[in-house]
Amino acid sequence: MVDRRDVGGWLEGPGRLTQQGAYAGERLGLPASGPGAMAPLGRRVLALLVDWLLCCAIAIGLLRMPVGATGLDSFIPLVVFAVENVLLVGTAGCTIGHRLLGLHVRRVAGGPLGVVGAALRTLLLLLVIPPVVWDSDGRGLHDKAAGSVIVRTR
Repeated sequence: MVDRRDVGGWLEGPGRLTQQGAYAGERLGLPASGPGAMAPLGRRVLALLVDWLLCCAIAIGLLRMPVGATGLDSFIPLVVFAVENVLLVGTAGCTIGHRLLGLHVRRVAGGPLGVVGAALRTLLLLLVIPPVVWDSDGRGLHDKAAGSVIVRTR
């Protein structure tokens, strides 16, 4: 059963010291630093921003979404973002933003997440609340549900 002490949030910050481990990811068998370690929050947020700006550029440039669109047109970047995440995380293990910032999404036990896992992770990511509630290792609820973890590649 999940205990309140195992779940953090944006006020507490990710990766706080826990009884189970001295650093974020230790309970998952990840190294403390370097490649394969838990990705820091700043890098993850920056990767998300890169991906979002890229999806907005695609929506405006390729899909002809008017700048400042309202109504259903305003959801075009969100659809592009969802497609990008499902396809790229499901096949390559990273989005363009992840790749630029040296991050990789994989299963906690190792190996690729796959398209089904990426689809679940993306659906929860789009709901916004699951990503801003995380456990003591700094994994958002969307990653916990999908059995995934974002690790550093460099």
